[in-house]
Amino acid sequence: MKRWHVDGDPSGGVLDELADVLRAGGVALLPTDTIYGLHAMATDQQAVERIRAMKGRGDDKPFVIIASSVEQLRNLGVIVPEQLSGIWPAPLTAILASGEATIAARIPDLGWLRALLDRTGPLVSTSANRSGEPPVSSPDLLASDLKNELDALLDQGPREGKPSTIVDFTGAEPRLIREGDPAFSQFLRKTLRKAL
Repeated sequence: MKRWHVDGDPSGGVLDELADVLRAGGVALLPTDTIYGLHAMATDQQAVERIRAMKGRGDDKPFVIIASSVEQLRNLGVIVPEQLSGIWPAPLTAILASGEATIAARIPDLGWLRALLDRTGPLVSTSANRSGEPPVSSPDLLASDLKNELDALLDQGPREGKPSTIVDFTGAEPRLIREGDPAFSQFLRKTLRKAL
């Protein structure tokens, strides 16, 4: 496993190495703008299934997809409402239509993570824990059996962010599913001009 410990943003060289691992079908533990998560290429079904097995998660629960831009999501065939362009990047997970299915998508509010996504394309992202257990706020708290399955780990120390706000944009009006950071949720209500 490749492991980096960085205090600030990872260098371009580190991002290049991380991108190589992910493009080769690897699974990486990365900090996000909320908490630590397990990541793999969204278009690599084998890598996605590896994460599903690591978490003990059923096929009926899809993972969040993170992307560097609205354009990346639209290139996957996701229908992104125009209003999201003025909100993202942010700790917002949006439920969106993709063909006849729905997906959960996010553009993270971290410049270096978007730079990584520019190199890799969209990634699946899910909390770094077995299903039903609490999310992991630090690599030191990751279960050893999960750590042994990783191909790469980027350690930026403890991550105490709140989970993202979740809003469903597939209906006639946006619908709040989960409130994350209260200040951001208040901003979201004002921006959407809707009583979510």
